[in-house]
Amino acid sequence: MPKCPRCTKEVYFAEKVTSLGKDWHKMCLKCKLCNKLLSSGGHAQHNGEPYCHQPCYAKEFGPTGFRSGSATAPNSFYKK
Repeated sequence: MPKCPRCTKEVYFAEKVTSLGKDWHKMCLKCKLCNKLLSSGGHAQHNGEPYCHQPCYAKEFGPTGFRSGSATAPNSFYKK
């Protein structure tokens, strides 16, 4: 009998959701950060943990740069 990766209890057929190559209880497949319930295949993963696409995965692992100020041109770009 497979065990749920979140609670480590046995997962019976009637209560299982398969995602990330593992069998989960429906109530255990939640975002690691915000605990929002997720659907099978309707989420992102990082290091085997499920995350909701917005805002958690994008905030934690998405691209950075534009709003952090690194997109400004260096002073040598402008000629005086």
